[in-house]
Amino acid sequence: MTGEKQKMRIVALGGTFEILHKGHRKLLSKALQLGDRIVIGLTSDEFVARKQKKHAISKYDKRYENLVIFLSNIGMSDRVEIIPLKDPYGPTIDDAKIDGIVTSRETMKRALEINNVRAKKKFEPLRIYVVDFMLAKDGLPISVSRILSGVIDKEGKILEE
Repeated sequence: MTGEKQKMRIVALGGTFEILHKGHRKLLSKALQLGDRIVIGLTSDEFVARKQKKHAISKYDKRYENLVIFLSNIGMSDRVEIIPLKDPYGPTIDDAKIDGIVTSRETMKRALEINNVRAKKKFEPLRIYVVDFMLAKDGLPISVSRILSGVIDKEGKILEE
């Protein structure tokens, strides 16, 4: 969707952002394209522990710092608020001013759940924008687990032959 009519005031997205890879940058770029302001729910250490990831996750402060550096490098830090995400919904179920959400196919179900909760509260539904996975050179999705296992780099380049 393009054009000024499609621009939203506040767009949300969430994630752990353990390694800021090409797929994460695509999600962030889409949110920045769609909204005047962006709210990033960055998974808190407590929430990470409950998710039982298969790989180690850096502490919140380190992941926060990496996001801030990335946003500063692209000149967008003034449009973004990063908040701790303590549950799967974050501020999207309590803040009626949030207009949209950017998600991956993997987490789109959660965006639909959020809209169900918002409907019960008589909030407008979020406009949901799904960003397809970024694929590595081998045609498989870029993921933190594949990067950490040494199969690909953050850009999707194959590292093992």
